[in-house]
Amino acid sequence: MSRVLVTGGCGFIGSNFIRQLLAGDESVSVINFDALTYAGNLANLEDVAKNPRYQFIHGDITNRDAVRAALAQNVDSVIHFAAESHVDRSIQDSGPFIRTNVMGTQILLDAVREFHISRYVHVSTDEVYGSLGPTGLFTEETPLHPNSPYSASKAASDMLAMAYHHTFGTPVIITRCSNNYGPYQFPEKLIPLFISNLMRDESVPVYGDGLQIRDWIHVLDHNAGVELVWRKGRVGEVYNLGGRCEKTNLELTHTLLDLLGKPKSLIRYVADRPGHDRRYAIDCSKIEQELGWTQRWTFEDGLRDTIAWYQANTAWVETIRSGEYRNYYERQYGRRAG
Repeated sequence: MSRVLVTGGCGFIGSNFIRQLLAGDESVSVINFDALTYAGNLANLEDVAKNPRYQFIHGDITNRDAVRAALAQNVDSVIHFAAESHVDRSIQDSGPFIRTNVMGTQILLDAVREFHISRYVHVSTDEVYGSLGPTGLFTEETPLHPNSPYSASKAASDMLAMAYHHTFGTPVIITRCSNNYGPYQFPEKLIPLFISNLMRDESVPVYGDGLQIRDWIHVLDHNAGVELVWRKGRVGEVYNLGGRCEKTNLELTHTLLDLLGKPKSLIRYVADRPGHDRRYAIDCSKIEQELGWTQRWTFEDGLRDTIAWYQANTAWVETIRSGEYRNYYERQYGRRAG
């Protein structure tokens, strides 16, 4: 049986990944190593909590002893999702991003070396590439040019991971994805924030002119790619994962308004984010051709499904908004998270 350590498994992408992995392969067991910061919600995996192939460890990747203790449990692979990931928060205070995304990655890589882990998948973002002009796509060969404290911290962690591969032979593979959406996403990101606001007839904030372009990928398509890279990807390589779905923020806002039957008067234009990248777009042909990855979700179907999930899980949204989800850990384990 393969034993996989997933960092950040209580977050949006990580929790969906763990659920997918446990459902699809009975020969895999998972250790979920998560610090339960504000965006990590243990209740996201309540449905698998009693699975004998699932174990949760409350731990921080910046804690060397905790990381070593987790990897000492016969782990053979590490899939590293854990990260501070919100650009606006990084602009307000970059310290947590440097600590988690850079220093935490260094501690994890040291432990991967020490315990001779056979596979280390480092999950990153297209934001490390910077901003595109009106044409062209990010490829795996695009130079890194991060423009926010968040993306700079992720670029640093990517470079550190690849440096460990070249220097020590650490079995590193990097994935870089475009904007994810889907169920269980913390409502600070655009799609869940706008859905939850519109469900309450509240306004939605659009930065600047709203013409920034993003490429959107459903979280389950992204995770299918990460799993393929873990199983079949070549060590030392980078694989881009994108949705081939470019939308301006304003176009996406109008689509959400239409699907939820809300008036355009709920759009509230706000001052643009400092250093806001204008356009991202991913060329994902490498993973398609090498590993046979394909998308299953069209954006139209995925967005409707996502809206339906948030409508059916209003209690989850309200619990997140109120911060009460942090009490879940205390009820389950008898002590506070964090």
